[in-house]
Amino acid sequence: MFTELNSILNASPDSFTQGEFILVTDRQSDASFLIHHFLCFYLRARCKVLFLGLVQSLNHYSSVSQRLGVSLAQAKDKGQLIFLEGLKDSLSVLIPQESSKASEAMDFLRDPAAGLRSLYQFVRSRLSGAADGDGGEEWGPPVLLVDDVSVLLSLGVSAGAVLDFSHYCRATVCSRLKGNVVMLTRCDGEEQEDEGDDEGPENLLKGLTHQCSIALHVQGLPTGFCRDIHGQVEVCWRQKQTDGQCTPSKLFQYKVHDKGASFFARGTSSAVL
Repeated sequence: MFTELNSILNASPDSFTQGEFILVTDRQSDASFLIHHFLCFYLRARCKVLFLGLVQSLNHYSSVSQRLGVSLAQAKDKGQLIFLEGLKDSLSVLIPQESSKASEAMDFLRDPAAGLRSLYQFVRSRLSGAADGDGGEEWGPPVLLVDDVSVLLSLGVSAGAVLDFSHYCRATVCSRLKGNVVMLTRCDGEEQEDEGDDEGPENLLKGLTHQCSIALHVQGLPTGFCRDIHGQVEVCWRQKQTDGQCTPSKLFQYKVHDKGASFFARGTSSAVL
């Protein structure tokens, strides 16, 4: 968990804004460290967390979280963490075996054009009544984490269906259940229009940015590679203040460590001016 990022977002495990849709994006960089941060943050905040892991195994997230001081195994055993292992469940759908039962959440793989109704129903059923934990435990507001939603495009799901999924998740988790949603999406190329392609990652990014309340855009340094600074994060608050004005976006440079990350206001690091 990154204390400097918490300060930037004015949040802590003891006090954070509910009902937020936080969008994490990266371009020619890797924003995975932010997903690990939010996973550990909400588990320490005693939230009920549903994690849709579409790109990595549970073991991967567990090893990183362990270095950050959080045990995913314990969180699962207590019923605080629900983890959908997309890689494993996808194989169960695409290559059925008698010994393994595929999760209904991945039914869309049989017909991607049908949309993500099954995945949304999985989210709704698992997080509704999330305050009721196993063994008498009570949890805080529910949280949905998705890493990463742009993978659904490569599986044949349309950008429109992904945006519908995020809209319904936001309506259910953020508005009805007063919880939070964190989604990661990736754009690999240069920032440009998807010419004639309404289903490309750029248009998905635009739609998700329109829906979110906070966007964290991770990208490489414009000056190129630097050993001491790994990239920069633009933090955009999209909710209007009481006077009707939007909070100005802020740009920070960052460096990822083995057990955390450091953030610098642009120009304050001696490595990059």
